[in-house]
Amino acid sequence: MGKNKQKKEVPKSNKTFLFGKRNYQILSIAILIIAIGFILMAGGGSDDPKVFNDAIYNFRRIRLAPTLVLIGFAVTIYAILYQEKPAK
Repeated sequence: MGKNKQKKEVPKSNKTFLFGKRNYQILSIAILIIAIGFILMAGGGSDDPKVFNDAIYNFRRIRLAPTLVLIGFAVTIYAILYQEKPAK
């Protein structure tokens, strides 16, 4: 009746982050750039639906904001692929 119950020891795992500190810094900068791009794209609507507002076609919404978003995505890819050089 008396079986020896042995406790299985769970190996201690080292909880480490997937990326280094520098990767997260670059990633946060990229997220900020993307957010600024989307903020610049916002607006341009008209209060009256019968009146067309030409402000939707200005440089900021057509060229600058999408370019910032694409740059932000490129910086995000760079942040993921970035590896720190090993210390000598």
